[in-house]
Amino acid sequence: MIEHMFEVKRFTREPSPIMLMRVADELPAIQRGWEHFENLVGLRGRKFYGVVDDRAGEYHVCTAVRSDDPTDHFGLETGELAGGTYLRALLQGEPPAVYEHIGPTARHLHTLATADETRHDVEFYRRHDEIEIWMPVR
Repeated sequence: MIEHMFEVKRFTREPSPIMLMRVADELPAIQRGWEHFENLVGLRGRKFYGVVDDRAGEYHVCTAVRSDDPTDHFGLETGELAGGTYLRALLQGEPPAVYEHIGPTARHLHTLATADETRHDVEFYRRHDEIEIWMPVR
């Protein structure tokens, strides 16, 4: 069973350094990207994010940079997960079924407020069965 919890309440976060891999914003490419990325950086103790860049047609598979990461960052690109104010929706459910609800949930958030077009939507993978969808707002 998938549960949706929509919170119109805003939250603000500071920007944070990330490692990322760019893939096409298409489901097969995203699935392959996640598998490769997780095998490369490992799962234990990681915070994972997905960032959707609609304008570039890209999806960024990301993880927070940790102090114990190699200096070459596994050969990955480095960047910053944007700070600022977001609206948040929480999805709860078992994978892979929960993943089918990410897109519709993000689209629903966009009906609740005006998005800040200078930043991207973010998926934060809190646990294997909990995903937060963040929409940037001003």
